[in-house]
Amino acid sequence: MATEAAADDAADAPDAYDALLDRVRKWNAVGSAAGVLGWDQQVMMPEGGTPARSKQLSTLSSVRHDMVTDAETGELLDELADADLTDEQAAVVREVRREYERADAVPVDLVEEISETGTEALQAWEEAKAEDDFDTFAPHLEKHVELKREYAEHIDPDRDPYEVLFEEFEPCLSMERAESILTELRETLVPMIDAIRESDADLAVDTFEGTFPEEEQEALARETLELVGYDFDRGRLDVSSHPFTAGNQFDCRVTTRFDESDPLGAIGSTVHEFGHAQYNLGLPQEEFGTPLGQSRDLSVHESQSRLWENHVGRSREFWELFLPTFKEHFPETDDATVEDAYQAFNQVHEDNLIRVEADELTYHLHIVVRFEIERDLVRGDLAVEDVPEVWNDKYEEYLGIRPENDAEGCLQDIHWSHGNFGYFPTYSLGSVMAAQLFEAAEDDIDDLDGKIAAGEFDELREWLGENVHRHGARYETNELVERATGEEFSADAFTDYVEEKYGELYGI
Repeated sequence: MATEAAADDAADAPDAYDALLDRVRKWNAVGSAAGVLGWDQQVMMPEGGTPARSKQLSTLSSVRHDMVTDAETGELLDELADADLTDEQAAVVREVRREYERADAVPVDLVEEISETGTEALQAWEEAKAEDDFDTFAPHLEKHVELKREYAEHIDPDRDPYEVLFEEFEPCLSMERAESILTELRETLVPMIDAIRESDADLAVDTFEGTFPEEEQEALARETLELVGYDFDRGRLDVSSHPFTAGNQFDCRVTTRFDESDPLGAIGSTVHEFGHAQYNLGLPQEEFGTPLGQSRDLSVHESQSRLWENHVGRSREFWELFLPTFKEHFPETDDATVEDAYQAFNQVHEDNLIRVEADELTYHLHIVVRFEIERDLVRGDLAVEDVPEVWNDKYEEYLGIRPENDAEGCLQDIHWSHGNFGYFPTYSLGSVMAAQLFEAAEDDIDDLDGKIAAGEFDELREWLGENVHRHGARYETNELVERATGEEFSADAFTDYVEEKYGELYGI
């Protein structure tokens, strides 16, 4: 009888699995459509479009939620619980079950309210940042905090709400593991940054001082994307107040921003967003709309952007390749050498307040500030009205600088306008992962540095495609990293990398 039952399960599994996959593809198509509307809101929508867009996105959010939590989804998952599935099928069911169980715990009216609040908060954040007026944004932030606490309580009322929210972005690594890596980074970087501040090294930090017109920077950004291999047939470059990437394996768009006094900032942001886009565009096309055609999580996603930004874009080899192109656009820098450019792009800033313009080292202290504040907000240990002062105090404590206004302080990032609490740790986790992946790529690709200097990026793109992109969400985070590198996910490669690189740069 047991053998017959197993045979029946195996026979039934394909039908139930195919039915589940059909449902998943449909609700992810709805989510993908909402993503295009979200991109449009940040890039092209007229300022007056917010009321309609709020309702549109809220409706799509609730429609998708209803599709995910429909009783048939649960019934199909129950049918597949003990079925004889292939490894790939089992991975899909695992990912769908995780999404279903979380979504099923949350009332649809709360999902709609969170979506509507996010759309309204985005406009309020943009206005508040432009006017340096935290009070304009504060009520929206307060509402987001309340709604996300309620959201977390529905999912698991007995656990730390911030931990529950963190799992929205990194479901496969524990909060404890994330905090231990952040602690290791802080313990490594704080004394290193102190030593750098005391160093007598005289880096060519003024190499790119001057005024660099936005129009010419945009042309350079487009050329940069072409250089590293961005597929403009499946993407586009636009400008937004906060650089981001949106899309899938068929249509993945990047944005950047420009500061006429800081051309390196736009280059860094552009290469960073290329890494995100390359991941999306490298996902299996035949698996579009299923977990096998979706990225693993934000830690892995961030590893791709940080790998291209830091291990490629900030390398000497890249500037051997790129500096002549830069000089073509800005002939006033004709005297700059490759070493000048390398030093300028890798200087450790003693007075930078802006995360997206931060160097590789102080960047993580920016993350720690945000992580600690949003954790305390969600846990109820910090009032929204106190955020600006606490933000400024933490910057003074961790970075030795204090913002003069909220626009360059607590209003600088877009994430809280979306209600994305738990997002920030993935930036540092991704940077750590990037170092481990790049180290493995160097071992596998003959003379990778030389290939970067020659503008030959095919092998690196193919290595990342083979070891990361093509798997979608088949493997959980640690297994994906271990399969790609042969080692469990850890901070070792990152600490070795920064100690060697910045030890040489600053003589420490």
